[in-house]
Parts: sequence; C-alpha cells; structure tokens
Amino acid sequence: MQRFFTQSLKWRAFAMFLFLAGLVFSTPAADFKVGLVLDRGGKDDKSFNSSAYEGANQAKKKLGIFLKYVEATDDNAFEPLLRAFAQRDFDLIIGIGFAQKEAIKKVAAQFPQKHFAIIDAEVDAPNVRSLVFEEHEGAYLIGAIAAMTSKSGKIGFVGGMDIPLIRRFSMAYEAGAKKINPQINVLANFVGVTSEAWNNPPKGKELAVSQYDAGIDIIFAAAGASGLGVFDAAEEKKKFAIGVDANQNWTKPGLILTSMLKRVDEAVASTIEESKAGHFTGGIKRFGLANKGIDYSVDQYNEKILPESVRKRADDIKAEIIAGKIVVPDFYKKK
Repeated sequence: MQRFFTQSLKWRAFAMFLFLAGLVFSTPAADFKVGLVLDRGGKDDKSFNSSAYEGANQAKKKLGIFLKYVEATDDNAFEPLLRAFAQRDFDLIIGIGFAQKEAIKKVAAQFPQKHFAIIDAEVDAPNVRSLVFEEHEGAYLIGAIAAMTSKSGKIGFVGGMDIPLIRRFSMAYEAGAKKINPQINVLANFVGVTSEAWNNPPKGKELAVSQYDAGIDIIFAAAGASGLGVFDAAEEKKKFAIGVDANQNWTKPGLILTSMLKRVDEAVASTIEESKAGHFTGGIKRFGLANKGIDYSVDQYNEKILPESVRKRADDIKAEIIAGKIVVPDFYKKK
C-alpha cells in the first residue's frame, strides 16, 4: 500500500511537471492569456467545473483569447498551478472553487500586477475579483418545486463535501419545501468530508439508492461529479432527481425534474470580457435570482414532467424572494 501511494505521488508530480513544462514551451507572447484552474471534479463533471470551462470557451470563441486550463489533482496543486500561470505572464488567472481561496490570496499578493478571479470565495485584494452566488435563493426555489411535485411527502438531498457552502444548499432546500408542505420529510446525506467527495459517483449512487428505498421520490444533488451517481440511481429506481450548477436535464431525460442553475459560465465569461477590455475591477460580485445568476431550468428534456402549475408557483415564489417578501434562511448567517 505504501509503495502504491508513493508511486501515485510520483505520477502526480510528473503530471505537474509536464503541465508546467507545457506552459514554458507553448504559451504565446502576444494574445490576451487566461489561465483556468479547475478543482478535482474536472471539466467533465457536467456541473460546476463544466460550467466554468464552458464560460471560458465561450469567451475564447467570442474574443479570440488564448486559454489554458488545468485540472488540479489535489488541493496541494492549486498554489503551484496558479503561480505557474502568473510567472508565465498570463493576464487573468481564474480559480474554480472555494478550496483555492488561500492559494489565490497568497499568489495574488506575490503578483500584484496580475489579475485573478475566484468562484465561491471572497478574497480581499485589489487584484482579485470574488465571484459569489446566492445559492440559498435557488435551493429554496428547488425545495418548493420538489415539495409541489412529490407524491410520497418525502424528499432527499445529497451533498458533496460536508462544508458550510453545501449546508447552505441543504438548509434552504428544506425551508423551501416546508414553505409548500410544512409536514414534508426531508433527508440529507453528504458524500464525504474531503475534496474527494466531489468526484465519487459510486458513493453518490449508494446514498441515493438508500434514500429512494426509504420512500423518497425526489433527490436534489449538489455534489459535483458525485451527483452523476445520484442520477444513475434515479434511472435505476425510476424516480426523480434534481441537478445543480449547469443545466443537467439532458443527462437523464424524463428523470431530471429540473436543475438549479448557478451561472458560473456567465460569471467566468463576463470577467474575461471585462478584463480583456481593460475594465477589470477587484472586489466582490454577487449573482442571485435578481440578476439571473441563479435560476431553475425548463427545456425540452423536462417540460413534460414539470407541470405548468408548478412552474407558475415557482415563478411567483421567485418574484417574492426578489422583492424581499420572502427572506430565505442563510446558513452563512446562522447564529
């Protein structure tokens, strides 16, 4: 086991070396250069990282920027990857995920002339833009939709890593459900307590199967790539699941009731566009229901399973949240 672990570390170090060497030999000198550091879920998680990657590529197609991305093998990789981009004179460096907060803070201080952005964390530095989302607003809305659709009066939640961010989802999801049905039962489970929890579909499926077997008929998955396991369980048990971050309705047509949209793609694309135009500003930029940074999805894959009456009630609740008539509980502000 120790030998395997040592070899694994060597392979990771070698992969890091190849990436850094690639920056040295393949980076153009003239283009506006954007470096994108994804977390462990990777660009194919069909969720959080995929959305960020899509937004960066939208900017690439529109603006003709040079884009380089890398998927961090573990949390220790963030700092050297961010620093490598800065050393190779990239104009904008974007870290995807709260786990990069300390690395961004440190590297941004070392390269004050470079611009950085981070998703889901606040870094107080003049050369860092913090892109944060009002996830609780969307989760509340999703909870209401789940409660309106459930036949059993039991709904579930599968979160990725057990951290305040995901507790924020869970708390608001339950509150939204109880707005519709005060007696509804809500069961929440989490995949794990380390960053590996974002990329463990088998564990996600195991938790979901257990919930479905307990009588739950709808599960909201906020678990990164682990959520794909929840969707597999929904297919196996012929029950509903709800996606998150990106529009995941297409992954299991007719079984994904809706997806809570967290427009990471637009946050990334707009930051790149503003930066290339010379309008980069540091500070915090928030995205919620009011500016459509948060929403729920309706398309050809779920329009037949999400009744018009449910959508209308959901839109009414959305309007009430935006108007301040409904105050959504926020785990971040829990006393």
